[in-house]
Amino acid sequence: MSENNAISVMGLNHFFGEGEARKQAIWDVNLNVMRGSLTILMGPSGSGKTTLLTLMGCLRHVQEGSVNLLGHELNGALDAQLMLLRRRLGFIFQAHNLHESLTATQNVQMGLQVHGRGKPAVQLAATRHMLDIVGLADRRDYLPGNLSGGQKQRVAVARALVSNPEVIFADEPTAALDKDSGMNVVAMLKALGKTRQTTTVMVTHDNRILEMADRIITMEEGRIVSDSKA
Repeated sequence: MSENNAISVMGLNHFFGEGEARKQAIWDVNLNVMRGSLTILMGPSGSGKTTLLTLMGCLRHVQEGSVNLLGHELNGALDAQLMLLRRRLGFIFQAHNLHESLTATQNVQMGLQVHGRGKPAVQLAATRHMLDIVGLADRRDYLPGNLSGGQKQRVAVARALVSNPEVIFADEPTAALDKDSGMNVVAMLKALGKTRQTTTVMVTHDNRILEMADRIITMEEGRIVSDSKA
């Protein structure tokens, strides 16, 4: 694996189900993702893009083929190894998955607490700074029930980014956002690639953000059918 690549995938196959119900979802996928790049995965529903994202992000076990993430082979990796790798990653999902009983600040600060990073005062300062960046300085102490759908998603984005992850995996992160908010989130991810070499892999149907990608990969029926680089 080249040092320039954050992720290298070779001969990847993945199946769901057992016996006669077994169905192949990923077919012989080969892919290299450069450090600091913004890569978008596109394709119709059921094309395998989210499955591929979760395999690269240590959220599913690799069954056949190779996935090398940040220099670590995932096929055959132990759960403890995968857990350590996940601490170096950030995840943004369409469902914001916020804790309803915690404020925006507390939800974001959890992104640091689970990793044991920094003293509480440092964690709080970093949390407030990230909420400022996503435009929620005046909503820090709000519970999710008092936030709009777009505001909740921005809290989720802040939580994913607050620990300065090396790779960000995002599944439809702009789906709940208006055009300006969605563009701002993607612009921030793009900027992180330039300033910190943060790598982003994003599943999206949002055509508004395609022009910001370094690379657009299209999948159909579990296969990569096109790969265009900016």
